[in-house]
Amino acid sequence: MENVTDRVSNPFGMRPPCERYVPGYGDANADFHVIGDHPGNYGGESSEVPFTNDASLRLQEALAEAGLLEEVGERPEMDGTFLSYLYMCVPGDGAGEPTGAEYGSMERFFDAEVRAIAAHVLLPVGERATRHVLATYTARYGKVPLDMERLHGSEVLGTGWLVYPIENPARWEAGDREHLVEALERLQAGDFRREVDLGRFGEGDEPYFVR
Repeated sequence: MENVTDRVSNPFGMRPPCERYVPGYGDANADFHVIGDHPGNYGGESSEVPFTNDASLRLQEALAEAGLLEEVGERPEMDGTFLSYLYMCVPGDGAGEPTGAEYGSMERFFDAEVRAIAAHVLLPVGERATRHVLATYTARYGKVPLDMERLHGSEVLGTGWLVYPIENPARWEAGDREHLVEALERLQAGDFRREVDLGRFGEGDEPYFVR
């Protein structure tokens, strides 16, 4: 089912219970969903767009090279990609990392967005986002070592999603960018979409693809 909206920022109208927040941004019918933990780590406090601090621009550039973004910057342009955070509220001065309870309070917003977009590939960035995605959207949590150096740019099968964890770009070393770009290019060269044509059960010849 296609989401009908021309809104790029906060296309589903999420209203979390905080004064300042960084909503999801991108294509509401994305094939790729890039997920971070919170704005304090990856930016967006001023731009109101996820993944826009200096380190995250390195990630944007890699995604653009792999064809997932059309333009990089504080208002990146994309067709087929969505960016969001597990915890979208902007931490107060000196607040540090959100608590487990604070992450939990935001989970319903994040999960609703993930399922509304229904991207084929989830790209969690950093350990916290990767742990959450593996635990919630795959049956591999606890079976896959949470070693971001090893998981970076590798494929993990989820329950309805493919998962490609990404190391925090602030920690990238030589070769990490190239490894990610090559992995995403290989993925797109094949058939990564998990769809079933239900049109064959209805009247007429029109296909009807669902996840």
